[in-house]
Amino acid sequence: MTHLHTPHGSVPLPAFFPDGTRGVVRCVDSTDLVNAGVDGLIMNTYHLMTKPGAATVKALGGLHAFANWQRPIITDSGGFQVFSLLRENASMGEIRRDGIIFRRDGKKVLLSPEKCIQSQLAYGADVLMALDYCTHPADPYETQAKSVETTIRWGKQSMDTFNRASKQKKDAQLFGIIQGGNEPALRKECADALIQMGFSGFGFGGWPLDQQGRLTEDILAHTAALMPDGGIKYAMGVGRPENIVACVRMSYNLFDCVIPTREARHHRLYVFNEAFETRDQIDLSRSFYTYHYILDDVHRRDNRPVSTLCDCHTCQNYSRAYLRHLVSIGDSLGARLATIHNLRFYTLLMELLRAGK
Repeated sequence: MTHLHTPHGSVPLPAFFPDGTRGVVRCVDSTDLVNAGVDGLIMNTYHLMTKPGAATVKALGGLHAFANWQRPIITDSGGFQVFSLLRENASMGEIRRDGIIFRRDGKKVLLSPEKCIQSQLAYGADVLMALDYCTHPADPYETQAKSVETTIRWGKQSMDTFNRASKQKKDAQLFGIIQGGNEPALRKECADALIQMGFSGFGFGGWPLDQQGRLTEDILAHTAALMPDGGIKYAMGVGRPENIVACVRMSYNLFDCVIPTREARHHRLYVFNEAFETRDQIDLSRSFYTYHYILDDVHRRDNRPVSTLCDCHTCQNYSRAYLRHLVSIGDSLGARLATIHNLRFYTLLMELLRAGK
């Protein structure tokens, strides 16, 4: 599959979607995103339910109008919040048979498969994700098995809700998420069941790194092989450049992560190795990038751009010294320019991967 086709345009694959979790990619606007070559965004169903609310987004014309973003949007189901919120603080909610209960600001919010899909349809997303039960690779077998059983049941309920909404979905697509932790048999059980339901694409569910922060390559490759060839294979949450390259080699073709924008706000910029004099020389089969820590004193009087191989707004108009100055005085322009640069690094990486580098 060479493109993801959506009501808001076709995206060449492989593609990376930055996280606009709450309806915004922090520090930049839609024009910055377009100019950086960003093809699409991922936003989060649960967080948008809490603020500003699905009814408010729908009343304002949907996410595309609300955020002034006319390219594709994927809305994550909120299942990952089971992992990221409830795992760390059980008082924030619980998983029940009929969905996930979140407790926030003294209120209880139920995220059921039906409500999850109805909210995503109200947002006007191009790609919706079925509700799933996310786990960590280190979780015991019993937890992984419960996750698979729940994800299959919620997947069916998600698909039934989606199919009933014939007038609302308007060529939108629904993806399923394959769970099972590091258990190959459970991954197959989950994949086989979801494939029978007719999802348009499939995501790798669960945390993609082990306890040492290394990519779980064996189970990622196994899960990719279970997904139908010629379709969308979505490595959810995979964001390190070298991990993206590794996953493309496994046949994954869609990615999202907070890494480029979060790292920019922490003053860490991604650059292709300066040993490559031109983009044509970049070789992704070897060590191909490094970091600039913009507050390092070595940049104080450095008049060069962040990267001579980058054509982003930041590199075309500002020096390392000026960017360091902005960050050192705490001016918000520094975060914006750093974010623009990191996003362009990722879109350039996708261009190189599409070119077969």
